[in-house]
Amino acid sequence: MTEQQTGIDDVPASQDVGEIPEIGIGMLGYAFMGKAHSNALRTIPSITWPPPLVPRLVAIAGRNEEAVANAARRYGYERWTSDWRDIVADAAIGLFDNGGPNSLHAEPTIAAAEAGKHVLCEKPLGRDADESYEIWQRVAATGVKHLCGFNYRFVPAVRLAREMIDADELGEIRHFRGRYLQDWGDDPSLDTWRFQPDEAGSGALGDLGTHVVDLARFLVGEISTVSGLVRTFLEGRRVDDALEAAAEFEQGAVGTIEATRLALGRRNAFQWEINGSKGSLAFDMERLNELQVFRADGDRARGFKTVLVSETDHPFWGFWWPPGHIVGWGDTFVHEIHHLLRAIAEDADVAPHGATFEDGYRAAEVCDAIVRSSTSGERVTVAYRT
Repeated sequence: MTEQQTGIDDVPASQDVGEIPEIGIGMLGYAFMGKAHSNALRTIPSITWPPPLVPRLVAIAGRNEEAVANAARRYGYERWTSDWRDIVADAAIGLFDNGGPNSLHAEPTIAAAEAGKHVLCEKPLGRDADESYEIWQRVAATGVKHLCGFNYRFVPAVRLAREMIDADELGEIRHFRGRYLQDWGDDPSLDTWRFQPDEAGSGALGDLGTHVVDLARFLVGEISTVSGLVRTFLEGRRVDDALEAAAEFEQGAVGTIEATRLALGRRNAFQWEINGSKGSLAFDMERLNELQVFRADGDRARGFKTVLVSETDHPFWGFWWPPGHIVGWGDTFVHEIHHLLRAIAEDADVAPHGATFEDGYRAAEVCDAIVRSSTSGERVTVAYRT
């Protein structure tokens, strides 16, 4: 039985929760990702029974004192602070969870790792490849566990796709097509940190495109060359609104990467398709629990088969409900953080299923290459540092 298939049904009735050690959590960020991660941390002890470690929500940090104080009360943290350095210095905290703006990914994450804390940092790891490389190198040198928050690796349908590809059920992979489309950015008055180059680094590229790049790498393999176009459409906006790129993979497949926050009518449409010599897979995050499967040795006239990824032998399902009782978007963070906690508890590797900071860096290197290609008008070879 695989790691993903274990869960509540495998627990001896005599197991005592008191036998499970705690790990103190320090959270940076109280908004979107702070909420998603905190919800997962509170869910893990009951849903993933027995958890590898019991998260203890010690402290949460944020820039706005009133907002972070309210978040601490709402999410259940013991205390709050407006200075992330308080969390880094707290000996009661064993895992630093960074869900802050991109401009606060590097310094706090590195400081926490150098203080001996395991670290989870949301994507993109850094605002560009140089910053991402520094984060990876300095954190890796400390020996702590590190995970970059590409939570879509932990969608049951995505993990099932990875298992099928690893089992050679698709044969030779020939094509990858991935697109992440949202429409909320089509408002020129938006002025949050996500639209400030010094805080975000980029726009749709770092926010959405990096997810497509990571899933392409996770499912198909390393990207070797890109030919890209990056555009800003809204007057006065200083970050990109959309990108298109053609990609070549090291093992020979070709693919496309597309992302925008201006696709009117698309609320959160992350869609990808992979074509191989034996079959194809397709996925749409707005139908999160479904995987479209086509097998060349089947009845071609019947086309794709819709697989509801909710059976007891499907990835992660030992944690949840009877077959057919689907999970939601927020549950991907439960799977992701549980994976990291298990790696900490068992001194196991975060890779290959979890995205390490090296994966975060490599995704950033691809994104930077797309920008260089758009600027030069030429196809660019992606050069990865070691």
